[in-house]
Amino acid sequence: MKVLKFGGTSVGSVEAIGKVAEILKKESGQEQLVVVVSAMSGVTNTLISISQKAAVRDASYESDLQALEEKHCTAFKKLTGNSNCFEISKLFVRLTEICRGVYLLRELTPRTSDYIQSCGERLSSYIISEHLKKEGLQVELFDSRKYLITHKKFGGANVLWQSTKAALQELKPQLAPISVFPGFIASTSDNETSTLGRGGSDYTAAVLANVLGASQLEIWTDVNGLMTADPRLVPSAHLLEHVSYEEALELSHFGAKVLYPPSIQPALDAEIPIWVKNTFDADGPSTLVTKEWDDDKQAICGISNIQDIALLNLSGASMVGIPSFSFRLFKALSEAKINVIMITQATSEHSICVGISKSDAQAALEAISEEFETEILLHKIDKPIVEEDLSVVALVGSHMKNQVGISGKMFNTLGRNGISVKAIAQGSSERNITAIIAKPDLKKALNTLHESFFLSESKKINLFVVGVGNVGKAFLSQVQRQQTMLAKEFRVDIQVVAVANSRKSHFDEDGIDLAQWEQLLDKGNDSTIEAFITQMTELNLRNSVFIDMTASKTIAEVYQELLEMSISVVTPNKIAATREMSKYLSLKYATKKYGSQFLFETNVAAGLPVISTMNDLFKSGDRIHAIHAVLSGTLNYLFNNYDGTKPFSNIVKDAKKLGLTEPDPRLDLSGEDVMRKLLILIRESGRKWEMDQIEQVSFLPEACEQAKDLEEFYALLDQNEGHFKAIYDDAKAEEAQLRVVASFKDGVAKVGLEKVQKSHPFYFLEGKDNIVLFHTDRYQEQPLVVKGAGAGAEVTASGIFADVLRIANQ
Repeated sequence: MKVLKFGGTSVGSVEAIGKVAEILKKESGQEQLVVVVSAMSGVTNTLISISQKAAVRDASYESDLQALEEKHCTAFKKLTGNSNCFEISKLFVRLTEICRGVYLLRELTPRTSDYIQSCGERLSSYIISEHLKKEGLQVELFDSRKYLITHKKFGGANVLWQSTKAALQELKPQLAPISVFPGFIASTSDNETSTLGRGGSDYTAAVLANVLGASQLEIWTDVNGLMTADPRLVPSAHLLEHVSYEEALELSHFGAKVLYPPSIQPALDAEIPIWVKNTFDADGPSTLVTKEWDDDKQAICGISNIQDIALLNLSGASMVGIPSFSFRLFKALSEAKINVIMITQATSEHSICVGISKSDAQAALEAISEEFETEILLHKIDKPIVEEDLSVVALVGSHMKNQVGISGKMFNTLGRNGISVKAIAQGSSERNITAIIAKPDLKKALNTLHESFFLSESKKINLFVVGVGNVGKAFLSQVQRQQTMLAKEFRVDIQVVAVANSRKSHFDEDGIDLAQWEQLLDKGNDSTIEAFITQMTELNLRNSVFIDMTASKTIAEVYQELLEMSISVVTPNKIAATREMSKYLSLKYATKKYGSQFLFETNVAAGLPVISTMNDLFKSGDRIHAIHAVLSGTLNYLFNNYDGTKPFSNIVKDAKKLGLTEPDPRLDLSGEDVMRKLLILIRESGRKWEMDQIEQVSFLPEACEQAKDLEEFYALLDQNEGHFKAIYDDAKAEEAQLRVVASFKDGVAKVGLEKVQKSHPFYFLEGKDNIVLFHTDRYQEQPLVVKGAGAGAEVTASGIFADVLRIANQ
């Protein structure tokens, strides 16, 4: 014998009931079937609404009743081909009489409410059994009220097991090949209709399976089974093929709606296997729940959650050592009919907090305040505090007790993503680890934990890109080309969630199609950096990385805020790393405190690994004594290509067209850009240094430095062409090359144009190349040399990409 229970969505429409019939046709003939059905989807709520309207003399209940009768008659006619709805009409006549009585008396007792609610299952079971008969199946409809006997607690009655067993054992020989029972309903020993409360249809099925000795219980619903997480919040959640009873109960307690723990207890007591299947995907995968399931490959089986939680905190020095304190606390909550979801107490006994439903928060606060009124007045304990807008997230798995490090992994994962844990609890069975977090962090927490525990070979990185000029375009193109390879070969899933320029932005939480990002941005919303940051933080995605490819001071000023929200920052923008030392250190501190990263490799030499090389030296114990470098690919390009035959201003314009300069080339030619780069290197070497400590020797005429705008600057370069020609001729006469050199040694930092001879490492630099010489404890006689292209959109973009991958590999 097999017991099959079909929920409200499975019998919610004519089409759905047709699916049920197909399933039963396939199952029939193999073994005896006992079928338990819920009311059609939404009917129970409608019946409750009707009864409540009648109780307050809202006459609209009558039209609601008529609509409900019409709904069931229509379904009956379509499913049976019979236009005579006599049995349905008869039930509605009685239902109308009862509702009329409620209307006249203005009273809705629990007993009357149970009778009204019972009509949903009575109607659906009748319609379904008649449809099955029409389909040629051997079917018998049984009224559950004759066989499930309860005490007189209406609205959630308890089954009287001895009476129920006796009635069902007597019925067993009379069961048909397919026996249909309405779920949820029962009766008292006085034959008064009662209901079994939440999960009542599941409970009916479990009782029948237990008493009748079923080989298995099948719960048919609108999902394929239990999932590793809520798929509405975690798109990567997948089906659990097999779990133990204990795991299923834990998952269900913490929010998995497929099973309601108390309702399936009778099946668990008899160790009956439970299948959770999808009515609308009958041949698809499903979940099997059994007493034992030995899968030691996975420490946890799922991640569940409960939303809308409040945390009640009670603290005070006088709580220590008071034996009755906890008793009084929970007694007060119990008397107020408040369910406690989670408990945690400090071992110092100075504080205790309990997790409760948000809807119970005010009642709990009042109950506790009243219970401990005297102690609060005497300042023996503090006033209770309720923190709302919280959620519970729980790891569930039978094998957690056999593995070390699960808690550490959980809290490390949450911490890296800036998710603060308000309270922690773990059951003595070690089957769950529970944490209370802020509700806005729930989606991020679930996805981060799911990725960490179930997709350990894959990591999703969410990019928010601001600035789509030459470098930005090159970066997005590189990401597009590498996305598939990175996901396949390195298990790094890089998604660009947002792009923005100075006017517009476009967001797509599922990832922007990079083949058409420009068109999408053109059609995007008008935006400011403030609006962009707000939208990004509201999305609150895990592993978020903000990429600033502008030269904006305004944008650089938001880095601190982002890092403190555990959003990493990658940028070629030098402003943040070259502001006052205190602000630079504040950024560094934020990364340590909030688990974010601030990476700016491209600040110094585009894609060349200069900063990362320095950091590796520093971390490994080496000490940097001197730095000599050509740090401007732009200036190197200018002096490598200027020979006096073409105006210096034209060479500058050519460099700008090639994307080798800053948006404003004056930053490059003034030497300020090189000064910033040198300052960054000095700071990254472990020294506290400010910009005004660097000596600058400008090669520009003073008039050029005073130019009001770029147009005037170009004009002044032309007017001073003789100045640049003289510099060139002087170097040529000495067979030297012109290089803007940045140097730091013995506490002296300097940037200026120098003539270098053939014997110098800088002499043979070509095109836009950069070179950095590090003199360290380990590299004394021969410096460590980093050399290569130091400017250009492609190489800068590749450096930004490399920083993103460093974050992905953490």
